[in-house]
Amino acid sequence: MAGSTPSGSTPPGAVPLRRRILIVEDEADIAASLKYSLEKEAGCAVTVASTGESGLSSFRQKPPDLIILDVMLPGMDGLEFCRIVRAVPEGARVPILMLTARVDETDKLLGLGMGADDYMTKPFSMKEIIARVKAHLRRAEAGDGPASRAWRGADLEIDFEGHVVLAGGREVTLTRMEFSLLAALVRQRGRVLTRDQLLEKVWGYEDYAGSRTVDVHVRRLRQKLGPPGRHIQTVFGVGYRFREGGASDEDE
Repeated sequence: MAGSTPSGSTPPGAVPLRRRILIVEDEADIAASLKYSLEKEAGCAVTVASTGESGLSSFRQKPPDLIILDVMLPGMDGLEFCRIVRAVPEGARVPILMLTARVDETDKLLGLGMGADDYMTKPFSMKEIIARVKAHLRRAEAGDGPASRAWRGADLEIDFEGHVVLAGGREVTLTRMEFSLLAALVRQRGRVLTRDQLLEKVWGYEDYAGSRTVDVHVRRLRQKLGPPGRHIQTVFGVGYRFREGGASDEDE
């Protein structure tokens, strides 16, 4: 509709709404530092929960614009919390940044596999985590840009404005990052995008060693799309491309 604004964006002349962040972290010092820094440096309204159960209660009362989630929590851990949030429609598109003290890549990939959009290891740089939060909120508010509103082909129908995807005629629920990843590949269909390019386009930053983040999201995206996921092709040693026709190569 002419004159409309993207979902979550602020109309011209309106007072910007404060973005709401939920921190689920049982270490009081870390939670307090994050809350202070995000309120001061990013202008966010921050709620803190010290357990997964209390975090879910807060989420259900009013879903936030972003969640910062510790993996190691008393009782329900962060992986289970992430799974539950991603299973409901109101949680599918909320960016989740996971914090972990584990340095093993397998543990990080497990978190991403559960639906987290991003992760950072403890101890972390407060400057970097604020930058990451701002990048995720920017991407969420901006949507996917003013390009074509819809696309059909390769057994897929994509409504870029409504964030709706039909694969083989069935609606597929994607996280915000999964949707943005699919949109980036489809809009550049036929062209190979490197992992660094996808990190910049989808996550909002490029100088990041954890490019396996992209691989995990591509794998989850293929699984959710089913047969149409074959159009997302791996170009080994380079990155990914979306091409109609042909079979996809699975990740190593």
